[in-house]
Amino acid sequence: MGNSRSSNNQHHADLFRRHPRNPLISAADWPYPVNSVFNAGATLLQDGTTLLLCRVEDRKGHSHLCAARSENGLDSWNIDPRPTLEPDPVNYPEELWGIEDPRITYLPELRKYAIAYCAYSRGGPSVSLVLTEDFKSFERCGNIMPPENKDAALFPRRFNGLWALVHRPVGPIGAHVWISFSPDMRHWGGHKLILAARRGGWWDANRIGLSPPPIETPRGWLMLYHGVRRTAAGCIYRLGVALFDLGDPTRCTKRGDHWLLGPETEYERFGDVGNVVFPCGHTLGPDGDTLSLYYGGADSCLAVATASVREILEWLDAHGRDYGEPAGKPPGVSQMEWDAETM
Repeated sequence: MGNSRSSNNQHHADLFRRHPRNPLISAADWPYPVNSVFNAGATLLQDGTTLLLCRVEDRKGHSHLCAARSENGLDSWNIDPRPTLEPDPVNYPEELWGIEDPRITYLPELRKYAIAYCAYSRGGPSVSLVLTEDFKSFERCGNIMPPENKDAALFPRRFNGLWALVHRPVGPIGAHVWISFSPDMRHWGGHKLILAARRGGWWDANRIGLSPPPIETPRGWLMLYHGVRRTAAGCIYRLGVALFDLGDPTRCTKRGDHWLLGPETEYERFGDVGNVVFPCGHTLGPDGDTLSLYYGGADSCLAVATASVREILEWLDAHGRDYGEPAGKPPGVSQMEWDAETM
C-alpha cells in the first residue's frame, strides 16, 4: 500500500525530472553575505556556457541580480564577486525596494539579451527592462508596465513589426496573463488578456503568471506558467502549460488541466516561503528538445529539472483541451457568458 508513485491510484506523468544534485545553488555558495538565492533567469551564452541571473535577497530583505556561470549548467559555478545589476532608486525610483525575478530573452535582430524584471516600488511591483550584450554593461529601458504588474518576458522576435511582451497585471478583474506590443520597447499598447486564471478549487485558480520566457516550437509557442492555489495552510505554487499560435501569440490553442511540477521535495516545501516551485529561466539543449528548467525552491535556493519539449507537446495532445473549451462550462451557457464569469 502506501503512497508510491507507481501505485495505480497515484500514477501520473513525470514530465519534469529533478536533478539528483538539487539544490544546485544556495546562499551558502555566495561570495558575499546574503539571505537567499532563487528565481533565476537563464540563457546559453555564445560559447555554450550556462548563465543564471539570480535573484539574491540581502539581509535587509531587498533583492538585486547576480550572475553565476557554469560550463555544464550543473556545477562549478563561477559567481560574480559583486552584484551584477543593482537597484538604482535615485534614477529609477520604482526600484526603491529592490529588483526581482529576471527573465532573459536573446534577441537575434539586436544581438542583445533583453532582461525583463520586477522593480519593487512604494506603489507595488512593476515591470522594467534592460538590454545587454555581455551581462557587464546594461542599457536601461526603465519602467515599461506600471504597478501592479510582474512575471514578464519578451518574445525573441517581432510580430508584424512589433515587439511582444507577456506580463501579469493585477486589477479589478483578477491576476491573469496578458500580452502587449511595442515598436521600440518603451511605448506599449495593444494590451490583451491571453490566459485567464481559473476559479474555484482548481490548482491555478485566482492567480497565474508566466514562468520562463515562451519557448518556440514547430507547433507554436509553449508557455510554462505558474498557478497559485490558496489553502488554509497558505498558497501552493505549481507549474502548468499552454500552447499559443506561432504566428499570432495572442491566440491560445491548447491548455493543460493538470499541473506538471509541484512542491514535493524538502527544498521545495520548506524555506522562506514554503510550497513553492517558481521557474524564471530555461535553456534548450543542442538537440532542440532537452529542456533544462531552472527554478526557485521555497524562495530559498535554486534547482533544475529536465524535460523533453516533444513529450510535453505529446502530453498536451493527449491531456490538454482546446482553449475554446474551458473547464467546467455548463451546457447552455454561451462562451461570452462563461468568459465573463471565469475572468
